Formats: sequence, structure tokens, C-alpha cells
Amino acid sequence: MSLRGRSFISLHEYDTEELHTILRLASRLKDDLRMGKREPLLNGRTLGMIFQKSSTRTRVSFEAGMTQLGGHALFLSSQDLQLNRGETVADTARVLGRYVDAIMARTYAHADVEQLAQHSGVPVINGLSDLLHPCQAMADLLTIQEKKGRLAGIQLAYVGDSNNVTHSLMQAGARMGMHVRVGSPAGFGPDAEVLSRARRMAARSGATIELDEDPVAAVRDADVVYADTWASMGQEAEREARIEALSPYQVNEALLRHASDDVIFMHCLPAHRGEEVTADVIDGPRSAVIDEAENRLHVQKAILALLLAA
Repeated sequence: MSLRGRSFISLHEYDTEELHTILRLASRLKDDLRMGKREPLLNGRTLGMIFQKSSTRTRVSFEAGMTQLGGHALFLSSQDLQLNRGETVADTARVLGRYVDAIMARTYAHADVEQLAQHSGVPVINGLSDLLHPCQAMADLLTIQEKKGRLAGIQLAYVGDSNNVTHSLMQAGARMGMHVRVGSPAGFGPDAEVLSRARRMAARSGATIELDEDPVAAVRDADVVYADTWASMGQEAEREARIEALSPYQVNEALLRHASDDVIFMHCLPAHRGEEVTADVIDGPRSAVIDEAENRLHVQKAILALLLAA
């Protein structure tokens, strides 16, 4: 299946088999790397990486991935670009498209990623926007598949503040036939348009997307319980109010007792122990967070290879 030349902005733009194609290649590349085998699938290719938001996992995994595939990655912070001096996103996209083979962007506004894809003429990968985090969701799918042996029928509970990770998890679950329950207090639920689209996708795959303000009900019998930070970048001023509103949604041993006996805990990191999750959970035997973080490397290599390889 050829995905060459496409952008990777949102999971709703990829069908179930296309996502399985990415996961199969990611698994193969992961196995190859562990055996010391590296294929120069992107020899001579260059990835331009735009970072409006700082990052650990996104920068290192994309740079390392391009190197392992034989290509090169350019780190471009806001200070390295003319965007902070008034150049339009469209002009930046048109120019970068003449220099690099693909662009990865980690931005605030989702519209910026869409404009890069519209005007650059090269594949654009959404490394994170305020609306979506598709690369993270793909790493999550690979992790669940490795831990549980399947995706279809898996019950995934996300508890806390609904955000870009929540949105992409709903899309991923809808495509893969998973049952996703989002436990958030009033005012912290998912974007209405993203939710509506995910439910339409779910109706075709046999998945379900449910909302519940009760955290116990949200995690009941869940195979996977997922949490994320309560105050994302740009929300620091709201931190104390968010902690107060979201404290009943902390993932701790008491909450996990309502999930399945073999539940795994997931978190996209960075984590704040004592806030959205307790240390005994995230550092305990049911935690899959480090495997999940590693899998960012492998799924992103697969995405890069499929979008760029000849």
C-alpha cells in the first residue's frame, strides 16, 4: 500500500488498513533495530522540524529516526524562523518545501499545521498541535497491540482533562474497533466536532466512544487506563484551578481496582506524580509508559518511510 507523498495531520484522514500498514512496518523496524539492522530507506532525505513548543520525545525520536533511516533532520525553533517576525505560515511553507523533503511541525494552532500541508508541496507530519497528537496515538496503538495482542475490542479509559491526546485516541480507537471511554468533569470534555467525527468513524468499525463524568464508571473493566498532564503548555496560569477541578480523576491504586485485573497504565509524558497519577502507579508493574515513549521512535520511522520512501 503506497502512502507516498501524503501528509499525516489527523488519523481521521487514514483508514483502518492504512493505520495497520504503519503499525506493521513500525513493528518490523523495531525488531530490525534490536537486531542491529538499519535500512537506509531515507538515504539523502531531509526532514525540517518546526518547534513552536519545546519537546523531549518529539525532537529526539524524529532526529534519531531520520538518522537510523539514513536521512537528516533540521531542528528549527521559533527563534530560527521568520515566523516570529511576521512572515506568514504560507510563505514559510513554500520556502521550506523547496529545501526539504518533508516537514514535521509541533505547534500551538492546528491551523498552522494545516497551512504548512496546504502550501509546502511536501508531506507534513503533525508532531503535535493544540487539537491533535496523531503520532502519540500511533505509538499508543503499537504499545497496546504489543501488551494485549490485539486492538479490536480493547476497552480504553482516558481520565482527566480532554486534550489533543484524548482527541487522537478517540480517532485511533474509532478506526481500530476499540471501546473508548473519556472520564472528564463538566467543562473539560473533548472538542464537540472531534467527538462527533470520531463517533461517525466508530459506527463503521464497531467501536464505541463514550463520555462519563464519573471516573470510576469510566475505568470500570478497562484494559487500558490513560492519563495526561492537567495543565498543558500555555495553561500554566490555570494550574491551581485545574488541579482542584481534576483531583477526583487522579489515577491511583484505588481507581485502578475498578479496571480489569490485567489493566495497563499509559501516559504520554511528561508526568506530574502526585497530580494526574500517583508514583506507585506510573512507576509500578502495570505501567507501560516507557515502552510507549520508545514506540514513538518506531511508529514515526514507519510514517516517515511510508510517506517519503521511493
